[in-house]
Amino acid sequence: MINFIDDNKQFYGIKLICRALPIAPSTYRLAKGLEIHPEKRSLRSHHGGFYISEIKRIWQDSKCRYGTRKVWQQMKADGIKVARCTVDRLMKQHGLQGV
Repeated sequence: MINFIDDNKQFYGIKLICRALPIAPSTYRLAKGLEIHPEKRSLRSHHGGFYISEIKRIWQDSKCRYGTRKVWQQMKADGIKVARCTVDRLMKQHGLQGV
């Protein structure tokens, strides 16, 4: 939705588009602010970037066979402390799944 608003804000304005879409203008401004200042993102999203790189590495090393449980166990073996539900959430968000 943010991209749609960016593409059309010069024609209709942010408030009018947000009124038609199910999004508040403050939500749009917050999203744009986080694009400009990524250091203000939440700690969860900062950690997610590191975790997903490790998840993808482990998943690709297993020839795309490992599911959530085995990726999580391998991360524990590598000394990376992360919750299993976090691994599950990130794998789902990035379309990674085991055999």
